[in-house]
Amino acid sequence: MKAISCVFVLILGVALGQDPNFIVGVGIEDVTGPAADVNMMGYAHPGQTSRGIHTRLYSRAFIFCEVDNPDKCEVFVVVDFAMGATAINIGVFERLKTLYGSMYTEKNVAICGTHTHSGPAGYLQYFVFDATSQGFVHDAYDNLVEGIFQSIRIAHENRAPSFVYHNTGELLDANINRSPSAYEANPANERARYTHDVDKVMTVLKILGEDMSDRGLISFFPVHPVSMNNTNRLLSSDNKGYASYMIEMEKNPGTFHGQGDFVAAFANTNQGDVSPNLEGAKCLDTGEDCDRITSTCNGRTALCVGVGPGKDMFESTKIIGERQANKAMELYDSATHLLDGTVGFVHQHVNMTDFDVKLDGGGTVKTCKGAFGYSLRSATDGGVFPFTQSETETMPYLEVLRDALLSTPSAELVACQAPKPVLLPIGEMHTPWEWAPAIIDTQMLRLGEFVMIVVPAEFSTMAGRRLRETITDYLENDGLSGAEAEIVGLSNTYSDYVVTEEEYQTQRYEAASTIFGPNTLRAYQQQYTYLSEKLMDGSQPTQGPPIPNLLAEMGTTLADPEGDEDDVNIVTGLGPKIGELIMDTDDKYRQGGVAMATFIAGNPRNDVFRMRDDTFLKVQRRVVPGSNWNDVYTDADFCTRFLWDRASTSRRGGSVSHATVVWDIPLDQTLGTYRLAHKGYRKDSVKGIYSVTKKAIPLPLKCVASYTEDRTSSSS
Repeated sequence: MKAISCVFVLILGVALGQDPNFIVGVGIEDVTGPAADVNMMGYAHPGQTSRGIHTRLYSRAFIFCEVDNPDKCEVFVVVDFAMGATAINIGVFERLKTLYGSMYTEKNVAICGTHTHSGPAGYLQYFVFDATSQGFVHDAYDNLVEGIFQSIRIAHENRAPSFVYHNTGELLDANINRSPSAYEANPANERARYTHDVDKVMTVLKILGEDMSDRGLISFFPVHPVSMNNTNRLLSSDNKGYASYMIEMEKNPGTFHGQGDFVAAFANTNQGDVSPNLEGAKCLDTGEDCDRITSTCNGRTALCVGVGPGKDMFESTKIIGERQANKAMELYDSATHLLDGTVGFVHQHVNMTDFDVKLDGGGTVKTCKGAFGYSLRSATDGGVFPFTQSETETMPYLEVLRDALLSTPSAELVACQAPKPVLLPIGEMHTPWEWAPAIIDTQMLRLGEFVMIVVPAEFSTMAGRRLRETITDYLENDGLSGAEAEIVGLSNTYSDYVVTEEEYQTQRYEAASTIFGPNTLRAYQQQYTYLSEKLMDGSQPTQGPPIPNLLAEMGTTLADPEGDEDDVNIVTGLGPKIGELIMDTDDKYRQGGVAMATFIAGNPRNDVFRMRDDTFLKVQRRVVPGSNWNDVYTDADFCTRFLWDRASTSRRGGSVSHATVVWDIPLDQTLGTYRLAHKGYRKDSVKGIYSVTKKAIPLPLKCVASYTEDRTSSSS
């Protein structure tokens, strides 16, 4: 990453005598959650449960207030989770109200997901999104609510006069279209207006303090964070999280894993059909391209997987994240356009299952109750169910099973969703609780001439282009000169995908997951045009129908972690006990090597809340001379991995856990003597969770690793 410089901006600011255009606060807080036994949100793969940590997950909050009216503020939060969720918002707003009254509410707070598919599931309030996680997971939910709230609190407390700049530029080598056949269904004259079949423009907001010090960066760019594929079992912020990590490490030198005063967030936009797997969809059995229409290999969906650009998912995550980070910093360094200091926000609940869409030639059409088609979960970035892409015919044997076990779709729903063949009529399914949203959040935030279209779904490339163009044209015609509208996806409520009407006919995965039917995009264009009108005249729309709170109805079948036992022979009592090593490190390592140690451990779910903003591992370096050790890396760093596994279940009613600490030693690591450490909490089946100080927890440090030689002969 190139050296960072703000010299040009500093000279410009002094020369023109500019005053700060906003009051800004920035905040970051851990939201990692359970690192064991909990299903991950995104791929809907029941067997993809967490088994440790690749990188920690964070909430990054930004508060923007008007200089002349410091009580007029809006909050933009980007979270390392799959998507925004009504249940999360409810919990966060309750916490905010206790401190700030009515200052921060659903009207002026947007909570958006980066869309990593490697975070804990079980925090959304609709059953269809919690089915694979065995229902509602309190550990995941509570950590997200607390972490998001704390990030906003930190941002509120450090609000200060600041300069906010805007810049855009093309990033060409970080995304591809994973459904090109659906994209090509759009009119040829419309496609001819664009060079690429995905958006390549990155937008960056640059935040400097009144003294021109670096404070924050927000990047908007469309790409799925699915570089970590559905075989991954480690919590990970994926490529967008790595981009944040890179910049925060650069901007906060001397801090642990880059956590400091500077906050860098990478938000997602219209990424519905956009993949980071640059080599495209390949057949695992032959290495050839998958079938372009059905995304199958020899008739099998599971063999078709998006790959590249790295040799494995860890390298691919790094490459795509690094490219986003480098482009963001290039735009940050060159940003000179100060935004107008106006703050504006509008918000409304809308019933998307019964929305009257006005047609240009007169008349109306309607949206539908929610339903999934047969191409559900067949995406090349992680499909797990035995369905093919572009499926427009029903399967009688599946209909019989669905009708017997779940629900029979109404004739009205089938007709409304056509040509989608209805596999799951989720809008008509209410047991054990509501399966799908009907009332959703629509919202817009304004920073001068930059307007965020905050949407509760994943828009395809062309769907996003149409919505963005509709709103930009309206804003400019209403007097907002130089208006630039940007979609912010996966926000507040999650309601799956939105594609164009033409793409809907193809019934690729994204269309099959456009749950409100073929008129969904036009409904959003109409709704956000209405919100734009309210935004420009400075008024708020009516609240709309109340959004339900299902927290009291949500249940779980996920069992609590068992008590932890020592890995000892039940007869002799011999063998390692909790905290002891079962695999030690070698005596020496070189840069570029991998150091590992394995411990008898406690289950990482034993005390998830106390492990938030903590670490399960440390890499420490001996201070020479002396016996003290300095912390070098934690489980938040990209070069470490915390691996957990339940080795067995004890006959004494508990389980035996193994924790492995992995350190990929950087090529430029300073020579010296290092050790690896693991920390955790033990749960006794009788005594409960052991305290840190009284029961020898954290787990004892038993491992020392050292290396004294570089790969190159010139090292000293």
